[in-house]
Amino acid sequence: MLALLPFHKSILEDIHDPATSDFVLLARGLGLRRIVCTLMKIYDSPQSLTLLLNASPDEESAIGEELGVMGCRKPGLRAVGYEMGRKDRQDLYNQGGLVSVTSRILVVDMLQSDIPTELITGIIVLHAEKVTPLSLEAFIVRLYREKNKIGFLKAFCDEPEHITSGLSPLRTILKELQLRTVHIYPRFHEDIKKSLAERRADVIEVYPHLTESMKDIHTATVQCMTTTLAELKRSNTTLDLDDLNVDNAYFRSFDAIVRRQLDPVWHKVGPKTKQLVSDLATLRRLLTYLLSYDALAFHAYLETIIASNTTGAGGGQKQHQSPWLLTDAANIIFQVAKRRCYTLSKKKLTFPSADDLDPAEDEEAWAALDEIEFGAGAGRRAEKEKEKEKEKKWLPEGMDPVLEELPKWETLAEVMEEIENEMLRFESMGMSSSFTPGSNTVLIMTSSTRTSNLVSEYLESMDASAPPGQKGRKMMQRKLRSYLWWKSKLSGQKGDGRPPSRLPEKVGHVLDVGDAAQDEGVSEALKRKDRERVERQQNRRRVRGGAANASVSTRGKEKKNEVTAVGEGSMKDEADDIAEFLMTHGTSAAELLSFDDSGPPSLTAFDEDIARSLDAPEFDDVYGLLAPQQTVVVRSYSDDSDDMMLAEIQPRFIVMFEPNQDFIRRIEVYRSSSPGLGVRLYFMMYRNSSEEHKYLLGLRREKDAFERLIKERGSMLMPILEERRSGSNDAMIKTISSRIAGGRKELNKEPSSVIVDVREFRSSLPSLLHASGLVIVPATLTVGDYVLTPDMCVERKSIPDLVSSFNSGRLYTQCELMSVHYKQPILLIEFEEHKSFSLEAVSDMKSYVKPTGKYPQKKPNNGPADPDGPSAPSIQSKLVLLTLSFPRLRIIWSSSPYATCNIFADLKLNNPEPDPSTAISVGAEDDAERGAGVNAAAEELLRSLPGITAKNVHYVMSKVGSVRELCELGLEQVQDILGVEPGKTCYEFMHKSSRKKW
Repeated sequence: MLALLPFHKSILEDIHDPATSDFVLLARGLGLRRIVCTLMKIYDSPQSLTLLLNASPDEESAIGEELGVMGCRKPGLRAVGYEMGRKDRQDLYNQGGLVSVTSRILVVDMLQSDIPTELITGIIVLHAEKVTPLSLEAFIVRLYREKNKIGFLKAFCDEPEHITSGLSPLRTILKELQLRTVHIYPRFHEDIKKSLAERRADVIEVYPHLTESMKDIHTATVQCMTTTLAELKRSNTTLDLDDLNVDNAYFRSFDAIVRRQLDPVWHKVGPKTKQLVSDLATLRRLLTYLLSYDALAFHAYLETIIASNTTGAGGGQKQHQSPWLLTDAANIIFQVAKRRCYTLSKKKLTFPSADDLDPAEDEEAWAALDEIEFGAGAGRRAEKEKEKEKEKKWLPEGMDPVLEELPKWETLAEVMEEIENEMLRFESMGMSSSFTPGSNTVLIMTSSTRTSNLVSEYLESMDASAPPGQKGRKMMQRKLRSYLWWKSKLSGQKGDGRPPSRLPEKVGHVLDVGDAAQDEGVSEALKRKDRERVERQQNRRRVRGGAANASVSTRGKEKKNEVTAVGEGSMKDEADDIAEFLMTHGTSAAELLSFDDSGPPSLTAFDEDIARSLDAPEFDDVYGLLAPQQTVVVRSYSDDSDDMMLAEIQPRFIVMFEPNQDFIRRIEVYRSSSPGLGVRLYFMMYRNSSEEHKYLLGLRREKDAFERLIKERGSMLMPILEERRSGSNDAMIKTISSRIAGGRKELNKEPSSVIVDVREFRSSLPSLLHASGLVIVPATLTVGDYVLTPDMCVERKSIPDLVSSFNSGRLYTQCELMSVHYKQPILLIEFEEHKSFSLEAVSDMKSYVKPTGKYPQKKPNNGPADPDGPSAPSIQSKLVLLTLSFPRLRIIWSSSPYATCNIFADLKLNNPEPDPSTAISVGAEDDAERGAGVNAAAEELLRSLPGITAKNVHYVMSKVGSVRELCELGLEQVQDILGVEPGKTCYEFMHKSSRKKW
């Protein structure tokens, strides 16, 4: 465990007092988790109950582990999960100590009095930047302060950029958390600067330059982003889109900014604008993948973009393609990306004959040739020639592999060699004593797990004796083989008019040997299908007669009248040619993806090697622990858990393969917390690239955010904290009823309450209902989501939930249950604030009237679809059918959760309060019967028969044992059970409907 620095101790001295409540805003990477854990250790006691709120599962485990290292083990931090029952949670709360609980569970436990709110010592809130008036954390704080005025509340945040939107965002957070004290600690704080300036790490900045090909792609991509942004602004001139520029487009938050700007009019924008918004995210990923993907994976990703933009989900031509694919800059991107992988010396790939591909080149002939031409000791040139000849066996003739490597790979190899020489120099000077702090383990940090795997693969297969830029040639050749196999699969799937099954995000996995080799273990049906496709390819080749020019001209005629994206035609031609080459010469995936031309090793031989090594005396030398100077740890950037990783490994040599300002600060804290430890940091970043621009812009954005927050703290008015008590007079004096006979008025002092289903606490509506003065009673409801009165039940649906409920048929069942058990069933359709008040986009709305002006003909059940009619009913038509099926159902439209609160208050006016026990029991007897051995599928089938409703279904089930028994009854017997008309309808449906001919 790293020691606390002076500024850590200063922060703890300011906030450790349990009599105060504070909000701490700290810059990322400066050890916020260490401060939180130290504070929790101070409050760890069985006589106190301290709650940790808003922590993710990973943070819970990491904080618990760090507290265990500090000595808080009995019982330590305990997590409350969904699998823990109500009684177990009550016992856990009564034991005291440190408890981590989710917001949804805690708010229900507070409302049900399962947790002694008045005995809570304090609450620690993480990620305070996420607290809004609609969040559950604000609801919890209100419940907490109603019964507990002396407990503390400590809120922490390390994301200052997220506290910048809206009017006075800092004041909003303080108001919802009911805090008045703010502590802001940026990196340029005087105490932090002084603490980190005492011991500095040895930083070596390395700036590799982009290759000419990467520069061209980078410039063209930025040009495409600029053009797309200009087109987006031109298409939406009524909106304020000044913040949309290329500088902000480098960050992931840019997509959210664009969508937030367009949300109020999202239902009005056309498919072109939506396509432009999607294109901006694609182009941003291109800039990132250019610097992190290898050349082959990047080229494959571009090809999947072309395939997904030219072919729709149904296999036909896509209507709205990305405009940037038709620009000259896109042509540069695709051509240069292809040139980084390979070049084609001819217009049409030609293939060597089968005799040339016959592996008759034996090793003895090559050895004899080496001995004659170069002598016994000069075989290097012959080995290169031999490798080139081997390449010809699996490469089509005319394809010359380029396999450009990333510049950082060569720089990393040089850095690793320098680190190794430095370790040897230390050993020669006798400085490798075990008493020296730190280890010689080399730590390499990357931005993602995929980049970590790529760097590890490069270091494992690196050829140190190869010339610069060719050290990863073996790895790239293996990836080229995987690419050829993937390209052949792309051709096979394009043959039936469908896009490739591999998604763009999984291109990196496609080009790995493991995933590709797994397809060899396919079923017999798939193998038979592959053989049929091979036969079709061979027949097509015989028809073509081996004439390359004829095939090219034929393809040209097919594409003559089509407007295609840049590179689509050549991509399909190459895919067909590669697939034909592999099928003609019988090259399987296992042979193509093997590490050498001898094929993959057999499993038996591999097992024999392991068995021999287990019995060998040098087992420890092969399978033992590596020495620190021989260990290289490649890891991706994470959160504050990186501090624990640095404390455990204690590396002297750290390589930042990609820049990250948070990790730089972690190294500063790590170096300052370890006296006597020398740390050398290699900082790698591409010069004049999006990587450099994004890093510098991120520093400036954080600095500006801190400056704005400091100014706001100095000039804002502190929020007035209201004293709120449960069961206040406003809630008790609810109505004066004048409906009593004789005109006598009676004062109703019963508090206004709403029974809320516990599953509804995922939404913000219960919090707003509580803030409006209503008493929230959580319960597990079988029917409905909210019970307002004994006769009024509400089923709440958001727009996405409404669509899914209609598609699954769940909404019909819910409305049916509400209509059976309540006199006033209500369907509440709630929209989100600051979003479009529309069920679907204007461009997606379909007309239900034929172009001729006539009404569409009514088609019979299970009959053929009307070609002139609609393809699918809209939400409006489904709502109409729902109201026709349930005449007593009322639909309420709410523009936001705030409007819903006012609607509920009006609905409850002059009405009695609901009974929780009655609301819970409604529908429970049906579930009890259903759980007592009743077949749910059979009951659902019974409900679908005409004449059987929710009111008589249980009566029918008591008379007949199965659906089959009902079908075997006569007409009079069915009428005795259901009645005359319903029984006749049901009997005719079961016995006569199947014989009708449509």
